[in-house]
Amino acid sequence: VQLQAFGRGLVQAGGSLRLACAASGRSIRQYIMGWFRQAPGKEREFVATINRNGAVTRYADSVQGRFTISRDNAKNTAYLQMNSLKPEDTAVYYCAAVYAVPTSVTGSDYNYWGHGTLVTVSS
Repeated sequence: VQLQAFGRGLVQAGGSLRLACAASGRSIRQYIMGWFRQAPGKEREFVATINRNGAVTRYADSVQGRFTISRDNAKNTAYLQMNSLKPEDTAVYYCAAVYAVPTSVTGSDYNYWGHGTLVTVSS
């Protein structure tokens, strides 16, 4: 499965942005979807994950209550709605997929990755 993330942008602190991860090649119905990010000079970190039918989601503590992950299997797309953005959310965001596991917060569990999309939050 090929993944492509959309929605890069520059927003002010407190603003919102929605990222989309469009999949092609295969249906994502049997795949767990995740979002990760990497800030300048830092390691990649987990942001959010969603199970196959969208009923189970998990978030990093740093984004809990501000970010929402969702998916539309009919459109073969996953989303990350980001609200109340902070300058520390500035990073390259990556979407990822893994086949047929419950959910995972570990990047190494994911075997399909999209190219990152840059999100910049100004103070």
